[in-house]
Amino acid sequence: MKNKTFIIGEVAQAHDGSLGFAHSYIDAIAATGADAVKFQTHFAEYESTREEPWRVKFSKQDQSRYDYWKRMEFTEEQWRELKKHAEQKGLEFISTPFSIEAAKILCSIGIGTWKLSSGELSDPWLLNYILGSKLPVIMSTGMSSLDQIDEIAVKILKNNTDLSILQCTTMYPVPAKEVGLNMIPYFKEKYGVKVGLSDHSGTIFPSLAAVTLGADVVEVHVTLSREAFGPDVCASLTTSELKCMIEGIRMIDDILSNPVDKDFIASKLQQTNVIFSKGICTKTAIRKGQVITEKDIAFKKPCKGIKAKDYNMIIGKKVKKDFGIDEFFYLEDLED
Repeated sequence: MKNKTFIIGEVAQAHDGSLGFAHSYIDAIAATGADAVKFQTHFAEYESTREEPWRVKFSKQDQSRYDYWKRMEFTEEQWRELKKHAEQKGLEFISTPFSIEAAKILCSIGIGTWKLSSGELSDPWLLNYILGSKLPVIMSTGMSSLDQIDEIAVKILKNNTDLSILQCTTMYPVPAKEVGLNMIPYFKEKYGVKVGLSDHSGTIFPSLAAVTLGADVVEVHVTLSREAFGPDVCASLTTSELKCMIEGIRMIDDILSNPVDKDFIASKLQQTNVIFSKGICTKTAIRKGQVITEKDIAFKKPCKGIKAKDYNMIIGKKVKKDFGIDEFFYLEDLED
């Protein structure tokens, strides 16, 4: 049976360093019916140097990537308020730490689940800190080879059996041919853990397909507007698109949780079947004692009396009474 898919609305840096926007994203994502809101916790001095290159030089106000991360920072108290707000709205609060210092702050505010980005799998101190907490781990695989995934997944499973592995391709937006939904059943079979998709396509379709393939977790970036500022807008869903995606996923969850028994369905639809199926009726008037031929009958709805599929049983039989046009045949109307 399919369990309810866990759906994460990813804010990342869409708030552009504005605490007010960060809170507004919580309200907007909660209104879509998502299960969790996810941020990224950055502290420039602990994760970056002035030499860090831009993936895409999108910001004119930030001279360096370091400056951009600096502008994205919130204080521990601000993170605490964001978490409180999310929980008040019925959302689980998740944030990806990009340094051990960020992880410590998230731990101090009572985070319940870790999200590990693919790039952070290379940080042994951060990884060991997260494993030491014994909290559930959601691991993304956006830039990882199968050998790297295997190394980290096995290490996590030795310390914590509550692991989810998300197929991800770190392209913004990711083209359809690079989404890699084939990895979802692969991860599930290889590791026996929860699996899912972290999607950067900017459309609802990969996530819907992922759920049909057994995804337990779906994560998508969210934007309040296609005209918003930021590097992830092109790979994000609007809140209306997110709501549509969630409605689709919930329907798929319901479908997959309720396998159909065809005989049971057929019995429920017996009356409907009578309306849509055909019985054998007269094409012309027939007199008592007349022998029925194929020229005398027609197949018409509703299915009364003898079913159309059984017409051979009445051909050549005599009738016991007179029939008008469009009258259905019953067994008792025929001579043995």
